Amino acid sequence: MLNEKLEYISPEDYLQLEAQSPLRHEYVAGGIYAMTGASLRHNIIALNLASALRSHLKASPCRVFIEGVKLHVTRDNAYYYPDLIVSCDPRLQTITGDSVAIDQPTVLVEVLSASTEGVDRREKFLAYRKLASLKEYVLVQQEKIEIELFRRQGDVGWEHCVFSAGDELSLISLDFRCALSDVYEGSGL
Repeated sequence: MLNEKLEYISPEDYLQLEAQSPLRHEYVAGGIYAMTGASLRHNIIALNLASALRSHLKASPCRVFIEGVKLHVTRDNAYYYPDLIVSCDPRLQTITGDSVAIDQPTVLVEVLSASTEGVDRREKFLAYRKLASLKEYVLVQQEKIEIELFRRQGDVGWEHCVFSAGDELSLISLDFRCALSDVYEGSGL
């Protein structure tokens, strides 16, 4: 995300403009912020993890969404574009042409880059924690084999886990396990 803030805009106007824009923008409390492009490594890592999650969840009520899907954080009057969203919201069993955002994620994933890491760790995590449905928040490094996981612990806090080369990523909320070597396959790491 760039720090290029444009003038105040309503959420309704943002959604209308975003539907017509060739570029993606995130929206936070009246400001819109242009999104940066992703590297090839970023894309490979996100696709590997999304593919593994989709395969695992195929027979479940949960759905996996990648990159271009908006996440609505109502309490912050914000729309973000996480790299991956997994939602088990029953409303998503029927997708309509009016569907533009998800507001009840179970798992959110951000693939970190030098330009987005600070925002992903601070601003977005503070916003995402307000989503009662969110069980796990995953931060994936793209310059080394390392994944950080923040897992909700009741109403009192978040457990922090770090996975590195040779480990398996474990998402308890989805009963999902995946070797980090599979997440990073083809990424050059």
